[in-house]
Amino acid sequence: MSTRFKPKFNIKKGDKVVVITGEDKDLKKPRKVLEIILEKSRVLVEGVNIITKHTKPTSQNTKGGIVKIEAPIAISNVMLWDAKTGGPTKISRTRVDGKLVRTAKKSGEVIK
Repeated sequence: MSTRFKPKFNIKKGDKVVVITGEDKDLKKPRKVLEIILEKSRVLVEGVNIITKHTKPTSQNTKGGIVKIEAPIAISNVMLWDAKTGGPTKISRTRVDGKLVRTAKKSGEVIK
């Protein structure tokens, strides 16, 4: 990805999203976004793409062993959850009082 322009995504940290493709596909269960990785166009979603990681004992983690953590998935595989309609929705940017705000295309509601 080019480093000249920072990409703009409609999904932000803390949003509720649904996974629309992949192993964890579930269009009815909204999940929380934990982190956005702009450089790689990936998103870390709560409870999605769980991997097992083998860790050695360190001073912080004296036991070590097998740890289950979430791995990032492509941002194109998630859609924002619209609470009013109860399903996934696309997003448009509109101006309200001179500020750009995100609005859900299905319900027309402003996303905070």
